[in-house]
Amino acid sequence: MQEVQNKHFESDGLRARKRSETHGRIQAEALRLFLVSGFDSVTLDDIAEAAEVSRRTLLNYFGSKEEIALSAKADFPQVIADAVAARPADESLLDMVENAMIDLARRPPSPEGLAVARLIHATPSLRAGDQAKYEAVERLLAQTLANQKGLPPDDVACRVVAGTAVSILKLATDHWLTHPGESPEIFGRQAFAALRRAAG
Repeated sequence: MQEVQNKHFESDGLRARKRSETHGRIQAEALRLFLVSGFDSVTLDDIAEAAEVSRRTLLNYFGSKEEIALSAKADFPQVIADAVAARPADESLLDMVENAMIDLARRPPSPEGLAVARLIHATPSLRAGDQAKYEAVERLLAQTLANQKGLPPDDVACRVVAGTAVSILKLATDHWLTHPGESPEIFGRQAFAALRRAAG
């Protein structure tokens, strides 16, 4: 009986690993094609051929080209939340999100990450879908702030600060992508300073 269970677990593990490998291959080949040929020029059939899977298999993993492109930034809400969770709990809510975002801004982006961000910014259909990412950031950020402060999950102050921080994040990202060479850290600090002046 134990031997049968072990084989079952091994089989499940192998299937999960193959699914992960196929998912990663489709994503990697799609992004490569998008960056080389442009998002609109690439078809699902092009991606399937490059990833060496059938179109049907591709659609089992991703429902559209947009979904594939946006999946490259799927972990972004958690990255923001983790940065906030790493801040000292005795910081004010606003200082906590500002300092977390500055910590992230100081990390050099990978060349591929920067290229994907520019691709999304320059493609209207992707920009529209990218807004859902910010909604997810706002929800998770509010929860993380509440956890840091030992407050209820629906605390109004945490929700307000999270919404404000996401607005600044959007502005900083747009500024960074439209002003190559300028530091997102500087714009972020200016934006938070402007917020404090307006609130004061």
